[in-house]
Amino acid sequence: MEMSLHHAATDIPEADWTLLDHGDDPFASRAFLGTAEKVGAGGTAMGWQARHLALRDGDLLLGLLPLYLRNHSFGDFSRDWNWSSAWQRAGLDYYPKLVSGIPYTPSPGPRLLVRQGVERDAVAAALIDAALEVTRRLGASSWQCLFVKEEDRARLAAAGLLMRRGVQFHWFNRAYRDFDDFLAGFTADKRKKLKRERRAVSESGLRLETRHGDEIDASLWHVIHRQYRDTFARYGNHPAFPVEFFIEASALLARRLVVFVAFKDETPVASAICYRDAHTLFGRHWGASIEMPGLHFELCYYQGIEYCIRHDLRSFEPGAQGEHKLARGSSRYPPGRHSGSLTPACAERSPTSSSVKTPPCRTTKPKQQPACRSS
Repeated sequence: MEMSLHHAATDIPEADWTLLDHGDDPFASRAFLGTAEKVGAGGTAMGWQARHLALRDGDLLLGLLPLYLRNHSFGDFSRDWNWSSAWQRAGLDYYPKLVSGIPYTPSPGPRLLVRQGVERDAVAAALIDAALEVTRRLGASSWQCLFVKEEDRARLAAAGLLMRRGVQFHWFNRAYRDFDDFLAGFTADKRKKLKRERRAVSESGLRLETRHGDEIDASLWHVIHRQYRDTFARYGNHPAFPVEFFIEASALLARRLVVFVAFKDETPVASAICYRDAHTLFGRHWGASIEMPGLHFELCYYQGIEYCIRHDLRSFEPGAQGEHKLARGSSRYPPGRHSGSLTPACAERSPTSSSVKTPPCRTTKPKQQPACRSS
C-alpha cells in the first residue's frame, strides 16, 4: 500500500468517497469537509491544515483518514488545554498536533474509512500505523482521533493508543408510535411540564416548518445564518461557518441537511440546523431573532424527536453537552459508561531536559512502510 497526504478533501474524487464505509455520515463526507475547507471554516486561516491520509493499491483507494495539522485547539472540542500547558512546563512544544476529526463538530462518527469489500481489519490497522508515521515525520506532538465510533475506538486502543473518555446525551427511538407514545414513559409531573413548554410555543402563533437542504434557497439561508451568527456572538462564541458554507453544502447534502424553522407570519424568526444519515439525526446550530420561553427546546429538541419518530430514525444527537437533556428523555452515550471522544498521544518528542519524560508512544512501524507524498 502506498500512502499519500492530500491538502483538500476535494483532492479525493467523489467516486472514491462513495465507496468508503462511512455509513453515509454527513460529516465524514467530501461534501461537508470539502465545503468547509473551501469557504475557510475548515481552512488554514482557522487553523485547519488538511493532511488527509490516503492508502492506495495502485489507483485503487483502500482507506482514508481525515487528518488536520493544527497550531491550536479551537474548534476541535479536544478539551486538551491542560495537556498544552503540561507540555510547555516540560519544556516541549505541544503544537503542532494532528487531529482526525470534523471541524467544529463534536459528533461521534467514522474516522478510519475503508473501501467497501476489502479486508477492513488490515486496512484500518495500516491507517493507524501510517498516521503514527506521519506524526513522527511532521514533528507533531500527538495524533488525536476524536469522537470515534466504538468499533474504531477498540482498534485504536488495541494499537496501544491512550484513551480519554467523555460523555454525551443522546435520544434513542424505542419504536415510538408518536410523540405522545414517547411521553408515556415520563412521570406525570415531567409529562405535564414538557407539554406546558410545547403549548407555550404552539399558542404563540408561530408556524413551524421542516426544511431539507434542497428546499432552502439562498435568501432563506441568509436569514438562518444571521440568526446563527448573532446568537453565537451574543454568547461570546465564534460562528465558524459562513453563509456560503450552508448554501453550498445544502446543495450537495440535500436531504441529509435538515432545518427546523419558526415563522412569524412570513418572517423566519428562529431555526435549528441539523444533519442526518440513514439512522441518526444530528443537532448542530441554533439561532433566533426573538426571545420566547420554550422556543429553544421546541426547535432544538422536540422537533428533532418528532422528526426521528416520523422518519423511523434510531437516534437523535441534539448536541454535545447538557445534563438537562436527561430530564427530557435522553440517555448517556454510550449507556452506562463515559465515552464519546478518544485522544491518543503517540508522537515522540525530544525533551529539553533529560529528566523530562515524554508521553507513552507506540513506535512499531508497519510491516510495509508506505512512501509518503503530498498533493
